[in-house]
Amino acid sequence: MHPDEHAARVQLAACYRVFDLLGWTELIYNHITLRLPDSATGGARQFLINPFGLHYNEVSASNLVKIDPQGTVLDGSPYPVNPAGFTVHAAIHQAMPDAHCVMHTHTTAGMAVACVQGGLQPTNFYSAQLVDRVAYHDFEGITVHADEAPRLLASIGDKPAVILRNHGLLAWGRTLPQTFATLWTLQRACEVQLATLSMARRSRSPPPWRPAAPTMLCNSTPTMVAGRTCSTPWCGRSNVPARTTATDETP
Repeated sequence: MHPDEHAARVQLAACYRVFDLLGWTELIYNHITLRLPDSATGGARQFLINPFGLHYNEVSASNLVKIDPQGTVLDGSPYPVNPAGFTVHAAIHQAMPDAHCVMHTHTTAGMAVACVQGGLQPTNFYSAQLVDRVAYHDFEGITVHADEAPRLLASIGDKPAVILRNHGLLAWGRTLPQTFATLWTLQRACEVQLATLSMARRSRSPPPWRPAAPTMLCNSTPTMVAGRTCSTPWCGRSNVPARTTATDETP
């Protein structure tokens, strides 16, 4: 096994265990997929996915299944792959060059927000970080039909966080840690919104925003600064394009 594939397997297996620790599980369902680097595949599109039938706390580096874009098992794994799960992931991986990792959950808070007419409201600390970064895709039933892919991709555009209406949450990114940071922020935003609405009190809108002072973070948050190296531990990008985000501080 190529060392880069081994490293990818260890990282992805650890992520499945983190999801289990956080309670982001749905029995044996849902998926986190990771595209293997070209150095390990010779340029072929290959992915790692969880073995269908195992709980997240049973996923390990050795039992992750290697598949191609059609979901064909490539490593002789005795485990099957859930076709309903990989349909969405395959469409994103194939069409979006930067989508090296895709995560999808059915958490209670995420599904609750996905089921309300207004979706995510920019009224809390976490949802404010996701302004203009969340896409919505209408529910079309269980995702087993490949012809949904063009509509899904059109809905996503270039937004890294996705609310699948009446379904759940999704995030994609250039790396697994970056994707996790996006999904974690989206999940926290949904949890806070669910808790706020459960109090049956009118939500307080934040005061007018003003541009924040630039920081040294890039795609893990919407705040970026030009000509600097990102301080996010897993990123390390340099010459990050200039961009600022809103803050909830009063003018």
